[in-house]
Amino acid sequence: MDIASQTDRPIDRWFASYSGDHRNARNQAIHVVAVPAILWSVIAMLWCIPSPGTALRQGVWAALAMFAAWLFYQRASRPLGVGMAVQLLAMATLCWWLHAALGTRGLLALAVGVFVVAWIAQFIGHRIEGRKPSFFTDLVYLLIGPAWVLSKLYRRLGWRW
Repeated sequence: MDIASQTDRPIDRWFASYSGDHRNARNQAIHVVAVPAILWSVIAMLWCIPSPGTALRQGVWAALAMFAAWLFYQRASRPLGVGMAVQLLAMATLCWWLHAALGTRGLLALAVGVFVVAWIAQFIGHRIEGRKPSFFTDLVYLLIGPAWVLSKLYRRLGWRW
């Protein structure tokens, strides 16, 4: 794929815009930790929503949300779609394990705590950066953040996304 066609992809434009709001090295380091933590905490909170009847199992709402997010990533970039699928499955496995160990209330409390702390960290990072979070411009950046973090790993490994 040549450079011109690569920058024509929406994911490249989203990453370029997102990167523009995340130039400071400390803010980027905060995001590398806080963005996956927020993603996990949202999955965990969705995991705790009761499912109706006996046909659906605990975690069905999280699974549906993860599948919808994965479709977004897969459509944007197949290599990122694969990486996000691995990440989402790992987070689901962690939720399953923690739910078995802590119960619904324990998992929910942990998820809410992680969510709050990670968002505080994000806003501290943006205060350091001197720029507002990208999602204030467009909510799609809430999905772009985790893929942007993964793309940083891909670049380090020399993988194309």
